[in-house]
Amino acid sequence: MSAACSSRTHRMFSLRKGTIIMTNNPRYTLGTEANRIFMASETYELLKFGKGFPAPDGGSGWLNADGTLDPSHGVETWITSRMAHVYSIGAMLGYPGAGELADAALKGLTGILHDDEHGGWYPQVFADGTHAPRKVCYAHAFVILAASSALLAGRPGAKELLDEALATYDKHFWDDEIGLAVDTWNTEFTELDPYRGLNANMHTTEAFLAVADATGNNTYRVRAGRIIDHVIEWAEHNGWRIPEHFKSDWSVDLECNADKKDDQFKPYGATPGHGIEWARLIVQWALSSFANRDGARPYIDAAEHLFARAVDDAWNVDGAQGLVYTTDWNGMPVVTDRMHWTAAESLNTAATLHAATGEARYADWYATFARYVDEHVIDHEGGSWFHQLDGGNHVIGTVWPGKSDLYHAFQSTLIPFLDPAVSIATAVKNAA
Repeated sequence: MSAACSSRTHRMFSLRKGTIIMTNNPRYTLGTEANRIFMASETYELLKFGKGFPAPDGGSGWLNADGTLDPSHGVETWITSRMAHVYSIGAMLGYPGAGELADAALKGLTGILHDDEHGGWYPQVFADGTHAPRKVCYAHAFVILAASSALLAGRPGAKELLDEALATYDKHFWDDEIGLAVDTWNTEFTELDPYRGLNANMHTTEAFLAVADATGNNTYRVRAGRIIDHVIEWAEHNGWRIPEHFKSDWSVDLECNADKKDDQFKPYGATPGHGIEWARLIVQWALSSFANRDGARPYIDAAEHLFARAVDDAWNVDGAQGLVYTTDWNGMPVVTDRMHWTAAESLNTAATLHAATGEARYADWYATFARYVDEHVIDHEGGSWFHQLDGGNHVIGTVWPGKSDLYHAFQSTLIPFLDPAVSIATAVKNAA
């Protein structure tokens, strides 16, 4: 890390006045029984909503707005892994039937989604049995997360799945020379795509921290730190807006997808929600990696910068509440839609920064985000959360139709109340 992040005296961004919407409603206030009840009820409702995810041959497809499966998506590895993760945690929380639902997801990872010939996991398998091409880092990172959570939940076959997922990842995706993950191979693992991306590295960081906490293997925590150091350096030299896309030599590609600005996984420009999500992961890593706050402090400072830049660029910048999806490299909105995952990660990060710093402004941000989620994002009639809203907070589905999975929303009902230094599944198990 550079010296610019090493001191609390380094200037934080000055946020626009009035961005925090103050509320005295205990339903939205960290530390109140009312807020805990509100979020605990959402935990239950989400688990209830997603119960219909299992596909006939195992795994999970994409959920429609009513919780049924959209057959056009077939079965997808990243969604299947997320549902295995969620229902493994649900099992540890004592939700009825959650263990069996986790097993149904795991059946997809050990069965239909697994490439028995070349190893690894197909991104997607369709109803006719054909599969999408390529082997994708993003999906493989979620297999690791799912297996580590299933291991903690005591699900059958979880250890074997985790061992294979780590071995596959270490062989094909982890570049130990630079300390980052590559992105996409062809199906046979013989040709590596030149694209490099931080979205896959972000979820790799999450998965590595989960493995370290679940198994005690600190190798993966060290690896997560190597990724984080790169991210902080790139962000600091780019106005704390994180570059997302890179070429094969890890040179920044700021114009990637300029002609497809709302891409589902590789949108053009800066993604403020990712700045917020990275901030939480950085704090988690720092708190778990240093014996005292002096060592963690530069990383917590960096996380504060990322959070400040993101909310300054994205929150309530066009006259309506919510975080815009993307901005250009000067912080001007590009795609003004609001995605549910950004709101969920904002809850997590605001609570985590409050726990790490003790500063009241982060509790105020948490209350602001909680109110927004309650008023605009939670589907109080149909269940789960609306996944995409337009700039006026009306439900749309151009990028995220339906309610694909539970992962982001579910985690945001728990992470704010758990140890910020510990991955969610281990923290739930420790609290049981």
